[in-house]
Amino acid sequence: MRILVVEDDIQMARLLLQGLTEEGHAVHTCGDGWDALSIALAGAFDLILLDVMLPGIDGYEIVKRLRAQRDATPILMLTARDANQDVVDGLNLGADDYLTKPFSFEVLTARVRAVARRGAIAQPVSSHIADLTIDHGFKEVHRGMRRINLTRTEYALLELLARNAGRVVPRDTLIEAVWGPGHDVENNTLDAFVRLLRHKVEHPGEAKLIQTVRGLGYSLREES
Repeated sequence: MRILVVEDDIQMARLLLQGLTEEGHAVHTCGDGWDALSIALAGAFDLILLDVMLPGIDGYEIVKRLRAQRDATPILMLTARDANQDVVDGLNLGADDYLTKPFSFEVLTARVRAVARRGAIAQPVSSHIADLTIDHGFKEVHRGMRRINLTRTEYALLELLARNAGRVVPRDTLIEAVWGPGHDVENNTLDAFVRLLRHKVEHPGEAKLIQTVRGLGYSLREES
């Protein structure tokens, strides 16, 4: 399974990454609430392991916003807060399960296997921004009647922006989601790929869709 681990405790995140990877899962880690929300909306994950207390926005707010976007990815909340009302609040917002710290790794893997038995999670079939269409299933991109051929990296960037259409995706989030955590990717590398993507997506006479938000990142939306 593809698992997103959202945990700001570096040691805990490393333990979960190592243990779940050894179990055969593809694991992506993140320690910030806003970044986690963008990555979760952008990636087709099979499960999200979500801490409650996070910098940025907390786990409850992430659950609330994901469900408001009709994202049905199973969410297992991990937290030291074990009051009954905390559990009820998390489940009422749309979390699928709740695991209180400290917990044994055996219990965690049992919960993960239970989620795996539910089958694949339905994801949005396509995204539409103005006359730009991204088919997430076939990984095809069209601008009007024109088909756009993209490299793997270019497509990954565009898909991440499309799944967050109208929102600003921070530079660090783009780099981590596209190249993976731990990769030494410079900001100018990201900018170079965005220029290549713009060259293919925005031909002369077509509306500009990939917007630069100075000091923050990029956004996919029509110019006002």
